[in-house]
Amino acid sequence: MPRIRRCATYILAVLAAVSVSAMAAPPDRTQPALAAQTSREGGVTVTVTPKNLAPGAPSWDFEVTLETHTQPLSQDLTRAVLLIGAQGPPQSPLAWEGDPPGGHHRHGLLRFRPPAGHPAIVELRILGIGGVDVRTFRWRLD
Repeated sequence: MPRIRRCATYILAVLAAVSVSAMAAPPDRTQPALAAQTSREGGVTVTVTPKNLAPGAPSWDFEVTLETHTQPLSQDLTRAVLLIGAQGPPQSPLAWEGDPPGGHHRHGLLRFRPPAGHPAIVELRILGIGGVDVRTFRWRLD
């Protein structure tokens, strides 16, 4: 009988631990991950990965990496990037959280105010990096 009691106590402890961990970190069911896209033009490689484009998110976030061996990356990304949604005018980023201008490698996060409604397609335009007028990155959200 004591052995059964110990097993029952152990099982209850395991179930309690599983329940607590499930409550602490609920699964993310808001949206599947969107693929990174890369542009290799003008001697600069730009990679953009959407990080949080979920409905109701406080900001829409894009991870951006810029790499080159030919020129300094001195652009102000809050002025060189636009978010295009289905409605309303293009938006400039709220913030750039990453490496400062200069150097040959930059990495960071661009944050935008979520567009009105929830567009089926979202587009990020990066202007004037590496002498390329416009680099366009587009994702389907539905």
